[in-house]
Amino acid sequence: MQVLRVGLIGDRDDNVVAHRAIPQALALASDATGVPVEWEWVGTDTIGDGKTLHAFDALWCVPASPYRDMEGALTAIRYAREAGVPFLGTCGGFQHAVVEYARNALGWSDAEHAETAPDAARPVIIPLSCGLVEVRDNVQLKPGSRIAEIYGKTRIEEGYHCNYGLGSGFREAIADHPLHVVAVDDQDDVRALELENHPYFIVTLFQHERAALRGICPPLVKAFVQAADDLRIGRAA
Repeated sequence: MQVLRVGLIGDRDDNVVAHRAIPQALALASDATGVPVEWEWVGTDTIGDGKTLHAFDALWCVPASPYRDMEGALTAIRYAREAGVPFLGTCGGFQHAVVEYARNALGWSDAEHAETAPDAARPVIIPLSCGLVEVRDNVQLKPGSRIAEIYGKTRIEEGYHCNYGLGSGFREAIADHPLHVVAVDDQDDVRALELENHPYFIVTLFQHERAALRGICPPLVKAFVQAADDLRIGRAA
């Protein structure tokens, strides 16, 4: 069986818990699906025009921002979104997927992340009123959504290491767009988005990959690997 190649978009730091968890999560997903998986860390400052991304079957934009090159991360996210490449984004990946969509799908060229542009006129990612650093919290999944189907339930508990979330205006602006809110916390704050009519495009503010450190295969990672393999097989047929 051909090996599935996954590009990990972000700047590797083994001091980051999620960065230690992600390879384990992919290994567990490989075992669970029977799909051989190889992964490669792709520094955001190496992406450039994105041509090297064509070598990967799937992309995962990982936590731990600010990235060395924000534009590199946005280039990778846009490529995955527009080219139908299976994509997973967690924490910083969620945040930058929002910035990318705001700029390139909503046409908000001035959309920014408050972490890197605190004085921006249109911050679509802003500081959380209550930080989510090393905490676990309840998440409500939208019935009928892909994420709810993957988890097999509509209420979960997941862990975070995050100080930034969705700013005002974005949620309302995507009401008629293919990007949908599919998870909220008990205060109705957005915790996950997914893109319809895409082989796999799910971004979460929570870091579900951390389950791998307890020997548990994260459902979203398993589904990510399976979707990428199914797409590859379909294209080869």
